[in-house]
This record gives sequence, C-alpha cells and structure tokens, in this order.
Amino acid sequence: MQGETTFRFVDSGIESALDRTFDAADGDDVRIGGGPATIQQYLRAGLIDELHLVITPVLLGRGERLFGRLDGGTEGYKCAELVSSPAVVHVRLVRTAQ
Repeated sequence: MQGETTFRFVDSGIESALDRTFDAADGDDVRIGGGPATIQQYLRAGLIDELHLVITPVLLGRGERLFGRLDGGTEGYKCAELVSSPAVVHVRLVRTAQ
C-alpha cells in the first residue's frame, strides 16, 4: 500500500493479533482501527494506552455508541487534547496511572 501501510488479518483473538502487530512494528507505534465493537474489545481487555477519537455531527439516532456498552465509559482515561471546528472534534484520551 502507498506509504508502506500493511494490513494483516488474524482470527486467533485480539491478544494474539496485538502481539503479532507489535512484533511486526519492531518498536514503532501500533494503531488499532475499526468500528466500536473492535475498539470495545481492546478497551475491555485494557490493551489501549491512548485513543484518538474523531467525532462528526450526525442526526440523533444514527451512528454507533463507542462507550455505550462499556461499564465505566472512559474511566481510567483523561483528555490530553481537544481540537474542534464546526465540522469535527478531535479528542485524544490517554490512560491514567493505575
């Protein structure tokens, strides 16, 4: 892929997928992309250190809730950065020391 981005698909569980990704990254940053169900799995397992959320306005009743099915929502994370415009909001959440 242009820019040297590589996608790998595994079906052996999220921990296995993340381990393989860290090995392939060889010390570089690893980013998890996906819809709410994917991100929720990693959040429940405590495997996300930082989230970059891109929020765009939608009509009420549309879209999927990222934190709707998580007990505690964003508990354990703090807002490190918030940038907004009339069209989009970027929020960076980082895990707090536990």
